[in-house]
Amino acid sequence: MDNNRSELRWGVEQRLEFIEFRLFWEGHVNRSDLMEQFGISVNQASTDLNRYIGFAPDNMTYDKSARTYVRGSDFKARFLEPDAGRYLAQLRSLADGILDREDSWIANLPPYAAAPTPVRGVKPETLRSVVGAIRRSEAIEVKYQSLSSPEPRWRWIAPHAIAFDGFRWHTRAFCLTDECFKDFLLSRMLKIRASRESEVSAANDSDWHSEVTLEIAPHPDLSETQAKVIALDYGMRGGRAKIKVRRALLYYALKRLGLDTAPAARKPQDQQIVLLNTVHREHQDLQNPTDTFRS
Repeated sequence: MDNNRSELRWGVEQRLEFIEFRLFWEGHVNRSDLMEQFGISVNQASTDLNRYIGFAPDNMTYDKSARTYVRGSDFKARFLEPDAGRYLAQLRSLADGILDREDSWIANLPPYAAAPTPVRGVKPETLRSVVGAIRRSEAIEVKYQSLSSPEPRWRWIAPHAIAFDGFRWHTRAFCLTDECFKDFLLSRMLKIRASRESEVSAANDSDWHSEVTLEIAPHPDLSETQAKVIALDYGMRGGRAKIKVRRALLYYALKRLGLDTAPAARKPQDQQIVLLNTVHREHQDLQNPTDTFRS
């Protein structure tokens, strides 16, 4: 059996990753799992299992009574780093209806639920036009409804990126009407009627290409044990953590982390974290960038 991982084809390596995923999270794997997930034959599934044993002989043993391979006591991942975020992302995708059950690598789903997120009315045609404009470096004429104007208005924008603020999808674009880079909510683009070559360079969007580091710590008025729990929640080391964010997305990051208001405005148990550095002070007076279009 060839145990040189560098010579593996992509499809084979993906199946070996699947075997390892199942062993780590479920504790067992068998041929039928591979056959159902990848639509392969019995012989191919057996070959993949034997190939995996060749790479990691201590990672699984065959349980004759259960008729399945089980995780070995000396299991060490070879093909993927066990990642709780990846596992939970699959659960969230399933809960949101983004991922179909048969596409998930999780065999026995635990009971799960997610706080509902309002469905954002992004039209597929709109997204296709925006992504196409980004790829071709074009400007598009959009009918956009801003909250600063009672009626929608046609305007030319030159999009160069897509961004997610934690709740809504935007395109980062140069507005030819206001002659500056802004965020445009995809759901507020009512129509797109034309496109043309753009002379605007995305490299000129300094806020998009620069980063800000937010240094956070538990709220100082929390008890010692409460502070330790918050430190664990946010993966802090030495009682603090650093979060990098594009300057263009700083408003959304501060809002989502609850750092857009003074720490004293809420109870320590509600505020939970505070910002240690003052890098955001110049942005404290920023309003929602998607709501400040002067139409």
